[in-house]
Amino acid sequence: MTSERENKTFLARLCEQAERYDEMVTYMKEVAKLGSELTVDERNLLSVAYKNVVGTRRASWRIISSIEQKEESKGSDKHVPTIRDYRNKIEEELEKVCQDVLDVLDQHLIPQAASGESKVFYHKMKGDYHRYLAEFASGEKRKVAATAAHEAYKSATDVAQTELTPTHPIRLGLALNFSVFYYEILNSPTRRRRGCQRPAEGARPAAEGEPAKAEEEPKPEEPAAAAS
Repeated sequence: MTSERENKTFLARLCEQAERYDEMVTYMKEVAKLGSELTVDERNLLSVAYKNVVGTRRASWRIISSIEQKEESKGSDKHVPTIRDYRNKIEEELEKVCQDVLDVLDQHLIPQAASGESKVFYHKMKGDYHRYLAEFASGEKRKVAATAAHEAYKSATDVAQTELTPTHPIRLGLALNFSVFYYEILNSPTRRRRGCQRPAEGARPAAEGEPAKAEEEPKPEEPAAAAS
């Protein structure tokens, strides 16, 4: 007889095959709330579920924002208010999804994380979803989201530098996403390049049997204001 945990995980896999990602999120949230650390497989299922749920909405937001800008550039206000209202609707959905995953991370996943790999994975994930919030926020909300994203990425980096090898896939993915954050949210292409170079530079001495040197992450810059 299968356990509740196994049954919900199996149902989540079925949802993935059927591309029913909202239901997949529901099942994996229930698994996360059972009170023990997720396995690697469970962790990946939860990540895939949320990534697809938020990914479709991020893509929709970009498309609608582009249409809105084109209409504004034409100097025609006929459709702009309707487009803007629809964009706001998508932003509300995005904010709800991002806050949902952040609550699961803060209340269940991060407190239960025991291994260095899990800690890096979840803090990186936390940084990602704060970054997604910063993508469409403006003013003080954007600043708050950007600061929270930086803190989460920094926490993940601190653990990764001591507990994961320089060539570990999660550490490399963290370096890439942290660099994207600097480039897209803080508008700092120089730091993006530095972020991408670090894991590669660390991998060389590790491959030669030498310890990689940990570097302190730069402090966040003032986030640029989002375009209206």
